[in-house]
Amino acid sequence: MPKSLTSAEKMVRARQLIQKAREVPVPADGGRSNFAYIAQVKDLLRQARDLIKFLPNTPTATPEMKAEIKKIFEEADQANQEILHR
Repeated sequence: MPKSLTSAEKMVRARQLIQKAREVPVPADGGRSNFAYIAQVKDLLRQARDLIKFLPNTPTATPEMKAEIKKIFEEADQANQEILHR
């Protein structure tokens, strides 16, 4: 059975997924309108959000952690806008 991730590890991994979404190469055919490209970017951003969406509700969540999680959600939304809506 795999080891479960700590809250800090989940936040780091979520940021890595957001960065990975930014680094997905734009395909030559269709550019940013390519459905496979859009799906890949949206899937990475969804994975990032899913990793951290329940962390604010945990009993160990501090106000600082909740603020950091909110920033990660904002980063994911900003990445979505920058990547797909230019």
